[in-house]
Amino acid sequence: MTKSRLNYKRHRFPPEIIAHAVWLHCRFNLSFREVEEMFLERGIDVSYETIRRWVAKFGPPIARGLRRRQSQPGDIWHLDEVVVTIKDRKFWLWRAVDQHGVVLDEILQGRRNTATAKRLPARLMKRHRRIPKRFIAAKREIAPGVDHRPHKGLNNRAENSHLPF
Repeated sequence: MTKSRLNYKRHRFPPEIIAHAVWLHCRFNLSFREVEEMFLERGIDVSYETIRRWVAKFGPPIARGLRRRQSQPGDIWHLDEVVVTIKDRKFWLWRAVDQHGVVLDEILQGRRNTATAKRLPARLMKRHRRIPKRFIAAKREIAPGVDHRPHKGLNNRAENSHLPF
């Protein structure tokens, strides 16, 4: 397995400035013009269009590297759904959270059905390449081979993850 290094050759600015601009835009959801202003305050004159090109070129490899370094989720997964109203239409937001409160995955559907409830844990197990020790969810048939605890009070971790939403 070879490491793919980012190639900063033929760029006017040093790699540290390019990486910092991409990080500012992606991490803090700043616009390209806001990043440009931040650099201008520090005496670095770079165009917002240049920052946009940097994000398009260097953003995906940096994001892949960050995802690779991300820690593995816990072994207890909480699954929950909540009704969300968008433009006067009801949607179901299915969310999976580990025991530490980290959101693992989300699915937004127009209707509530068992197929959607089964698809979320299957997608999670495929993505993380592991089976959790325990699921805490409303339906037992979601993952038959895993220890299952369908108790209302146990799912507070998933319920609390809906609060910022």
